[in-house]
Amino acid sequence: MLWYGNERVSGINDFFAYLESKKQKIQYRVMISRYRGKTTCHECKGKRLKKEAYYVKIDGKSIGDLIDVSIIKLKKHFEEIKLSKHEQKVSSRLINEINTRLESIVDVGLGYLTLNRLSSTLYGGESQRINLATIFGSGLVVSLYILDEPSIGLHPKDTENLIKVLKNLRDRDNTVIVVEHDEEIIRAADHIIDIGPKAGRYGGEIVYQGDIKRMTKDCESLTAQYLRSQLKTLDSYKRHKWKNFIEVKGARQHNLKNLNVKFPLGIATVVTGVSGSGKTSLIKNILFPSIKKLLGLYADKTGEHDSLTGDIHMITDIEYVDQNPIGKSSRSNPATYIKAYDEIRKLYADQKHAKANGFKPSHFSFNVPGGRCETCQGEGEITVEMQFMADVHLVCEECGGKRFKDDILDVKYREKSIYDILEMPVSEAVEFFSEGSGKYEKKIKKLLQHYLDVGLGYVKLGQSSNTLSGGESQRIKLASYLSKEKMDPMIFVFDEPTTGLHFHDITKLLQSFEKIRSKGHTLIIIEHNPEVIKFADWIIDLGPEGGEYGGQLMFQGTTEDIIKSDDSVTGKYVSL
Repeated sequence: MLWYGNERVSGINDFFAYLESKKQKIQYRVMISRYRGKTTCHECKGKRLKKEAYYVKIDGKSIGDLIDVSIIKLKKHFEEIKLSKHEQKVSSRLINEINTRLESIVDVGLGYLTLNRLSSTLYGGESQRINLATIFGSGLVVSLYILDEPSIGLHPKDTENLIKVLKNLRDRDNTVIVVEHDEEIIRAADHIIDIGPKAGRYGGEIVYQGDIKRMTKDCESLTAQYLRSQLKTLDSYKRHKWKNFIEVKGARQHNLKNLNVKFPLGIATVVTGVSGSGKTSLIKNILFPSIKKLLGLYADKTGEHDSLTGDIHMITDIEYVDQNPIGKSSRSNPATYIKAYDEIRKLYADQKHAKANGFKPSHFSFNVPGGRCETCQGEGEITVEMQFMADVHLVCEECGGKRFKDDILDVKYREKSIYDILEMPVSEAVEFFSEGSGKYEKKIKKLLQHYLDVGLGYVKLGQSSNTLSGGESQRIKLASYLSKEKMDPMIFVFDEPTTGLHFHDITKLLQSFEKIRSKGHTLIIIEHNPEVIKFADWIIDLGPEGGEYGGQLMFQGTTEDIIKSDDSVTGKYVSL
């Protein structure tokens, strides 16, 4: 009645249909956008095919019945499918192809997915493993495969399956090149190429080539030192005690099985479990939006659960530190994000040449007219839009890619123009400004030091945000929070922060986490890395498997106790 009305009264749908008819007028279009959202189609119930398609059944199952079950169950169905002799003859080749493809998806640890799952809801590691399953199912031989960090988002148990798949590819006379930091994948490799010795201007050299045995015995690279435990991420793991907590009760979102989960306040909690066990459902879909709404802030739709209880009055704010880009504009960069560029502009405006020409700090900004090159509007490049191909980016001929007008570039601080500063890696910039003793130099050095602390010394100050990886963007956000000295204790949620990190970078990351924890903040970290699990004061382990076979609370407690747990899969991969 409310939506469709009847013969006497119009419904909501009729009202919006009326607005749609007038949507060429901008005020109507803006109004409709406020009320428009996505909901499951009432006709097909989200299955996307019209009802006639479901009249066709094979062995009592329609295509709609098959796309909504997990791939593990689907594989079992096709292995045991009952067909007549004629149907077997007609479909034998198809059944074989289906079984081969389903088996390859299960082999890469994605058996918990359904065929109806939208690709946009898969995270990076899942998408990459789907591609790997496609390759594996194709049966190609004598090919070269290059995989860029396929272990992203993988629990150690899933990594074991991935290694089996990679070895199967190799055994089919293929060459497999893997860019990777994961210890188990490094140890499983036949040949290792180690690049270093460090990052940025201190890297770029081949420090070792050979097998794992000789590497752990003779090589002195950082990778080798961590592999033989000569270097460790943390020398000691000090547990912080807690007494206050919040608790999610009756969590039922997606595959969660009506869970009651405690989250201690003022300490570091790691939420772990195999891929698809329900970590994102619990944290991103339930805990985070629930707290945001309690604080009176905007949040996405909250996942199914009964209540959020405990010491809620102690929560002042919550921040989800994900791997999304730090800015939408191509002008956004590490220097602007942490506010160091504000001080750099003031420093240049304070130089004699700038004062003599009346240049203000705004003249050294590439976001507003004044000192920037107006041909490229401070971008350093011109974008040529192509109708049937990707856009072409050309270096601006007016400024030569330097973003500023010549008279602005003539202003020098210790023989360096503003462009030279933006081209500096963070580590070099910290050294450069350390040699100055003015108020601006001290502030700049202090702000940039936070980037060094999270292992981003190799990133250029003016590097465009859209060229940073997800892990780099996440650590830039972390550095930004570390730079804020006076903050009320709040909750920080990190989603797989070790993505793309070497052992040495994880050491720096944990040191940064320790700084946040020591200030009384609460850390909730979705992570599989054993070193981060050992760092945690409290562990929440979900499982035992992914998809419909997961969503159970396997363990809550300390690292020392999870190692002894018979129920936890994660505990088998952690050692103190």
